[in-house]
Amino acid sequence: MIPHKSNGEKVIYLAGNSLGLQPDTVRSYIEQELKDWETLAVEGHTHAKNPWMPYHELLTAKTARIVGALPEEVINMNTLTANLHFLFVSFYRPDSSRYKILIESNAFPSDHYAVQSQINFHAELAGKKHFDVKDALIEMKPRSGEDKIRTEDIEELIYREGDSIALIWFAGVNYYSGQAFDIERITAAAHKNGCIAGFDLAHSAGNMLLKLHDWNVDFAVWCNYKYLNGGPGAIGGAFVHEKHLNDSSLPKFLGWWGHDKKTRFLMDHKYIPIPTAESWQVSNPPIFQLAALNASLDIFEEAGIENLRIKSEKLTAYLEFLLKENNNSDIDIITPPEINERGCQLSLRVKYGGKDLYNRLINEGVICDWREPDVIRVAPVPLYNSFEDVRKFSEIFFDNNK
Repeated sequence: MIPHKSNGEKVIYLAGNSLGLQPDTVRSYIEQELKDWETLAVEGHTHAKNPWMPYHELLTAKTARIVGALPEEVINMNTLTANLHFLFVSFYRPDSSRYKILIESNAFPSDHYAVQSQINFHAELAGKKHFDVKDALIEMKPRSGEDKIRTEDIEELIYREGDSIALIWFAGVNYYSGQAFDIERITAAAHKNGCIAGFDLAHSAGNMLLKLHDWNVDFAVWCNYKYLNGGPGAIGGAFVHEKHLNDSSLPKFLGWWGHDKKTRFLMDHKYIPIPTAESWQVSNPPIFQLAALNASLDIFEEAGIENLRIKSEKLTAYLEFLLKENNNSDIDIITPPEINERGCQLSLRVKYGGKDLYNRLINEGVICDWREPDVIRVAPVPLYNSFEDVRKFSEIFFDNNK
């Protein structure tokens, strides 16, 4: 569903990297659950058209295909940063010699806040004898004068500092620059040095071709409201590699929705974990949010993530071509030009008056977004954006950047 201006004219929507558009079918999916709640009340848990108790299972295989996982490795639950904290309980286990976390320097602020709080929490448990944030947080920066973090530099740092690194926590795609990181190579370097490899896939899921299982990633989390169109504040997603699923030594926070389904309602106090990523669940999930996400995942099933990626590469290349052809040196594209190092987002650094330019674009009916201090992010999403959208954007952009 393409949004409109107040006069009914369609806007050019290039902000799917921030909030995806509403699927045309989402209303009917949610209305079905509203109807079942109205007519069945508590009986909807077992007698709804799509019974609520196992409702999340409707999304499992579809989610797995989006991120390149086995069905038992994924679960939709909680929200992104909440899932980060839940999985850090299991995978960030610092000791006196291996306690550091490697993160990209300009990671999304929520990741920094979460990681810093995890370090502080564990340092407090250890009596602050061994480490603090200043010592334990390693921030990976680009080389001087560059915007891209080179994969070989990440690997070199891991090999140099690996004995002290407990966890590597990178984005799949950086929210600001739009750089897509080489998850496979980073994971391999991490494991060669005894580190756990985890990833924030907020800007990757539904955007990049992912193979989390084959790449041997330990764990990952993502939101479903960007490229996966689950709606504002949508339920989040999580991945745990199968090699960890039956590791009873992993600590985790427990709740009854992670308990064995066959004995869950015997109501005893002996916890039996579900032998899948579902064991990280603590509460029964929000059905309306699952229904909204299910509507979108059904569209992805029909379109095919591989097909969408092919179109995405062409759309983004077309946008890049138009921007470079008409550029008067007032903007720099800080997103890497290599196809395998970006998704559909291009980040445009505007040298002069960038915020004013952004406001003029909004007034002209172009929905993109601004990130301080100097970047306009533009994302032609293949599921609903066209080459004509890209052409019109370029025309409006340069008409307003004179």
